Parts: sequence; C-alpha cells; structure tokens
Amino acid sequence: MEAYVMDAFSAQIFGGNQAGVVLPDRALSDEIMQQIAAEFKHSETAFVCVEKDGSVTLRYFTPAGEVDLCGHATIASFALLRQLNKIGDGIHIAHTKAAELSIEVSGDTVWMEMAPPKVLRTLKDCEVNELYSAYGLSISDKPEGLEPQIVSTGLADIMMPVNDHDVLMKAVQNEQLVTEISRRYDCTGVHMFCLGDTCTAYCSNYAPLYDIPEECATGTSNGALTYYLSRCGVVKEEEENIFIQGEHMRRPSEIRSRLTLKNGEPMVLIGGRAVMSLSCDLRI
Repeated sequence: MEAYVMDAFSAQIFGGNQAGVVLPDRALSDEIMQQIAAEFKHSETAFVCVEKDGSVTLRYFTPAGEVDLCGHATIASFALLRQLNKIGDGIHIAHTKAAELSIEVSGDTVWMEMAPPKVLRTLKDCEVNELYSAYGLSISDKPEGLEPQIVSTGLADIMMPVNDHDVLMKAVQNEQLVTEISRRYDCTGVHMFCLGDTCTAYCSNYAPLYDIPEECATGTSNGALTYYLSRCGVVKEEEENIFIQGEHMRRPSEIRSRLTLKNGEPMVLIGGRAVMSLSCDLRI
C-alpha cells in the first residue's frame, strides 16, 4: 500500500509539521494502524480512504493511540490526494470521529472546516499558577485581560497566553506535570501563545500526554485559538489570520485561519499548504 510523509503548513520540504499519510489497499485493524503509526514515529499518521461517493474517510493515530481529529494531518492528506489527482479542486466532505467536515481544495492550498468551536471552561487561579509553573513561568508572565481557557474545535486544548515572544521562547516544559494536567482536564495539551505584530500570534504547542513533547504546527489548536481570540476582540469575522508556530523546533510553520458564520453560528476554517517529502511502498 502507498505511504507518504508530508510536510504540512509549509510550501517547501523540511518545513512545517510532518505527518504520515497512508492510503490502505484493504481494511486494516486498529492494531495494525497503531503499529504503523508507531513505526512512522510522526506525531500523527492519517489513514485515508476515498469513498465511492467522493467523500473522504480519515482516522488518525499517534505513536501512543488514536485521536479523533488532527488538523495538520488533514491538510497533508487532502494536499496529497490533490497532488496524486485522486481528487480535484472544490469542496469535499471529510468523515472523522470528531465531526463531518467540509474541506476546500484550491490548487496547493487546503482550507479545513473545524468542528464547532466551544469554550469548555476557564481555569481557576490555583490551576493557572500550576500551569505557568509547569513551564518555568509565573503569573507575572500572563498578560492582563487574557485568561487560560480550555477550548475545542475538535480537540480540547488549554489556551495559555504569555506576555511576549521572549517569554514564549524561554518556556521550558515539565513533561510529567503537563501530562498530569492534560489527563486531569481531559484535554490534548497546551497551546501557548503571544500576540504578534506582523502576524496574529506566535505559538508553541505541547502534548506530552500523547508522547508529543512539542508540535511545530497544529490546525485544531490554532482553530481553538482563533475562536478564543475572537471572543477577546482580537480576531474579527472574515479576516484572514496568520499563526507562526514551531520556532523552538527550528521548523517554523505558517497556519492560516478565518472565522465566519454558518447558519448564524461561529465556524473556524484553518488553511495551509503541504508538500511531499517521502513516499514508499508499505508491505504488510
């Protein structure tokens, strides 16, 4: 069966966030898909099937287990299908465990509709102190008027604002403590950010609960951040936003987003490009 490595949220190889993409030639068990993801060792590997009606079914596995949705692996999958001429430009339906999503493909750019955005809760003061100390920071590193919240556009993440780019870059994660926090709050991880001047925000994303110490590009997390910032008055409806992520990892990524209304309800679109860096024949 065909297997690929894609660099998502990048226009050139060795940038952005790598995702495995597998196009199975037969039904695979969960155990086999888990083993393939562990062998690939990327943060997520997507297993992709183009259905007879033209829709696309996706499942996502990390080296540690299955997740309901992965933004960068979805962008990678649809960019690959377009490059292989398995789909064309236009609107496509993606079936995921998180939701049925609308994906727009236009040349080398893929726009992905996130699951309906939700604020799950705001962290309490004692929880905020623990969160910042888990990165060697203190409450003084939190900007006034922006509070840590758990937000979801398919996957729940803690939105963690910091004062500026210097604070973002000096943060050092206590993986064991962040794993415990993520498990306790039933969330994927922590999305740390500061507001930018030439971009909407600079970000770092951490998910040690899923054996991902840090990710250099995350669609779902920046979808959640888009909704969070819209509620704070930073992001405006229909404007295109730019998030820079992955600087810690020396793989800077550019993730784009738009907030719009669908049937009167807020909806977030995440956009980006992806390039193929490796292809192979997977024999199982």
